[in-house]
Amino acid sequence: MQLSDNMRGALLMMASMAAFTFNDTFMKSLAGVVPLFQLLFLRGVMTSVFTGVWAAKVGAFRTPLAAKDWGLIALRVIAEVGAAYFFLTALFVTPIANVTAILQSLPLTVTLMAALLFGDKLGWRRLSAISIGFFGVLLIVRPGAEGFDINSGYVLIAVAFVTMRDLVTRRLSPEVPSMLVTSLSAMGVMVFFGLGALGQDWVAMDLSAWATTAAAALMIVGGYLFSVMVMRVGEISFIAPFRYTSLVWALLLGWVVFGEWPDGITLLGAAIVVGSGLFTLYREGQLARRAARAKVAQ
Repeated sequence: MQLSDNMRGALLMMASMAAFTFNDTFMKSLAGVVPLFQLLFLRGVMTSVFTGVWAAKVGAFRTPLAAKDWGLIALRVIAEVGAAYFFLTALFVTPIANVTAILQSLPLTVTLMAALLFGDKLGWRRLSAISIGFFGVLLIVRPGAEGFDINSGYVLIAVAFVTMRDLVTRRLSPEVPSMLVTSLSAMGVMVFFGLGALGQDWVAMDLSAWATTAAAALMIVGGYLFSVMVMRVGEISFIAPFRYTSLVWALLLGWVVFGEWPDGITLLGAAIVVGSGLFTLYREGQLARRAARAKVAQ
């Protein structure tokens, strides 16, 4: 049975989300065992080696870049570092499903900030969906409630950094190889957290900790690989909604590995965020197809 491009794209998207969520699980399992900066540096070394070899193999390092693109890549590295620090700081002490649920607001934040910063058109339907989605986020973090934790704020900061990363990526020239950006981002994370780890006490790691760190690096490289591949097949309006399968993995892994299960209000908030994101992606797909038809008719 031959799969359509859309089905291949959907499977690749689900594989990418699974890989990233397994990476989060491996990293969280080392909380309290390996210091954060040491862990991110070691994972960064492994990731940088793999992505560097991959980028060199496809000739990405030989691509001449404009000064504007170098500046954007530098901003993206800063965003990647900030996202890694705040996300993992929260993940180490917060249920993985809660953290992942807040991250599902990314399509909403990217759409909103693209409208505010770059003048992308934003109709009342998508604006309403974004507002409802942010209400869902509030249900998850519950500011002002007794159970509110500063780590929920850290996840929101991570969302801001990832939004910045995605918006910067959109502004890169089409000629910039994806693997060059991925490799330089991995190297940036490695260097930053390596320098930060110099001022901290390092702990000896047993075979299990090394294996878990290597597994996390393998998963994040797999996530990068699948996310690059997914952009080359199928229609993005069909494929994009499958990114929400990461929440299913987070719920399952949180329950099986850590014995965590979100309360009813958190699950309701997650459902609202996912529903709003799905509608936003659906509406963007509609508008893209309408613009394409109008262009052909001219």
